[in-house]
Amino acid sequence: MISTAPAPRRRFARALSAAAAIATLTLLAAGCSAQDNGNQAKASDEAAQEISGTLTVSAAASLQPAFEQLTQDFARAHPGVTFETLSFDGSSVLATQIIGGAPVDVFASADAKNMKKVQDAGLVAGAPTPFAKSLLQIAVAPGNPLGIHTLADLAKTPGGKTPTVVLCAAEVPCGAASQTLLTRDGVSLKPASEEQNVTAVLTKVQAGEADAGLVYRSDVLRSAGKVEGIAIEGASEAAGLYLIAPLKDAKSPEAARAFTEFLTSQHAQEVLNQLGFDQA
Repeated sequence: MISTAPAPRRRFARALSAAAAIATLTLLAAGCSAQDNGNQAKASDEAAQEISGTLTVSAAASLQPAFEQLTQDFARAHPGVTFETLSFDGSSVLATQIIGGAPVDVFASADAKNMKKVQDAGLVAGAPTPFAKSLLQIAVAPGNPLGIHTLADLAKTPGGKTPTVVLCAAEVPCGAASQTLLTRDGVSLKPASEEQNVTAVLTKVQAGEADAGLVYRSDVLRSAGKVEGIAIEGASEAAGLYLIAPLKDAKSPEAARAFTEFLTSQHAQEVLNQLGFDQA
């Protein structure tokens, strides 16, 4: 049957029909895209839920407040993961324990030297990941009663007094960093004690058993005002570089790897920054 409708009306009808078809296709595409995005989000959530297992973490003593918070945050995001043990001590002590057979899934060191010991023993799975830095400060009693302002003041204060000073042992990262800065400034000290981790140094200053000690800025902050931190000029020359790595014999390799990666996430970096650490 031949149409008798005027030509302009037929063209208008065809255009209207084409527009309707395009609109229908657009709606279908949008629906598919939304469904795909929903499926991807669901798959991501399911992947997070699927990570499971128990983890034992050994970390440098200066990381204790940060790791106590970050392990809780990670466990909330991955309910199937349980942190069985968190051990904090000097990195050299922890490295020795791991090499000696301690059952550890993740190792976080305050320096590359002690991480390398564990690597050289063939115990690290993959390359260690740098995730933070921290600078040394001079920890003194609140109000800085002896007027200590420089490393040289640790040998003799402006008032002529020889302060009682505690340091980390040389094999511990905070001790090695302390010696680097003291040697640079030509300061010779006879410390009252040399501790196996930075927490012990902080504790002695807090308790009044020492007039001063060299600790990380993050340790000063965690003292919550019990010590005062004196910035050291050029402290970045001996900044502590923190590295983390899953170990080859981890009970839950996927969870160990995921927690290692989590330490470089935006959330973890914000927490570390708030606690006095700098970005690696």
